[in-house]
Amino acid sequence: MSQSDNYEAAASGANTEVASFADDGKGLLGRFQHMLHVNPAMVPLIVLVAAVIVFGAVLGSKFFSPFALTLILQQVQIVGVLAAAQSLIILTAGIDLSVGAIAVLSSVIMGQFAFRYGVPPFFAVVAGLAIGTGIGAINGWLVSRIKLPPFIVTLGMWQIVLAANYLYSDNETIRSQDIESDAAFLQFLGTKLQFAGATFTLGVILMILLVLVLAYCLRATAWGRHVYAVGDDPEAAELAGVNVHKTLMSVYMLVGFICGLAGWVMIGRFGSVSPSATTGVIGNIQAITAVVIGGISLFGGRGSIVGAFFGALIVGVFELGLRMAGANPQWTFLLIGTLIIAAVAVDQWIRKVSA
Repeated sequence: MSQSDNYEAAASGANTEVASFADDGKGLLGRFQHMLHVNPAMVPLIVLVAAVIVFGAVLGSKFFSPFALTLILQQVQIVGVLAAAQSLIILTAGIDLSVGAIAVLSSVIMGQFAFRYGVPPFFAVVAGLAIGTGIGAINGWLVSRIKLPPFIVTLGMWQIVLAANYLYSDNETIRSQDIESDAAFLQFLGTKLQFAGATFTLGVILMILLVLVLAYCLRATAWGRHVYAVGDDPEAAELAGVNVHKTLMSVYMLVGFICGLAGWVMIGRFGSVSPSATTGVIGNIQAITAVVIGGISLFGGRGSIVGAFFGALIVGVFELGLRMAGANPQWTFLLIGTLIIAAVAVDQWIRKVSA
């Protein structure tokens, strides 16, 4: 072996020892921190599994029954769809306070078009989805072109949409039995499917499919990489050739469309169309709660939409478990509030990996 080969071998061995020393220097906690950084959905998954185990141990078979577990999915289907929409906005380092109001207005448009104007139910649904998409486009244009803060834009849009909702509908509720007899397609996503003692609705299936499709698009497409890049550093993304305006417009329009889907899910879930549905007021808070608990960073550019889905399920598990245990409902708010603060603290700790 030549002298140069000896030097290369020695250098290689030294580098290996340094790398090994660096890995050992991280320790178990450091490696765990790095794993959570690489897999942001891991934290909410751990919390979800722990919550299911705890409530299962306390409540026994009645909690673990197929009916109870699928009831959780039915209860979170609206929040789950809105959380998917909110996730896209927060990944771009924004926030959308209008998602719940857009969902309610979309449902009202669907109902009013079908009953006030006699539009076939299928096209009434299309109209609701189009209105949701259009409102999302306005939000995106104001954020991207006018450079207004997303918080201010969507806070104002929340108030505008709520007012338009009541003014347009004259605060009229369309009853479930009327929809069932004259425009049953509006309730299509409320169709129930029975399987092995479990009850699913098409709204639940839509929510799961939506999460899976968005997760794939964010992970495996150029558009998804652009979304993360814009959320992480829009100026650097622009320099790298990303069309920030086009990306933001696509995100906000897609979010408006998803809110329209949430409005359709609402009709399937509740049966009726009501402009005073509580989703319009608290839907945005519920969606943000699921996203934060799901491990998506409020600073943008990091997180998984699957984590937001887990976050919605965590809220559903706590609500059902505490209700079945006969606990005061205020304990739900207390525990969810604690989880929100803990989730942000964990996010800050995990972000130190990339600092």
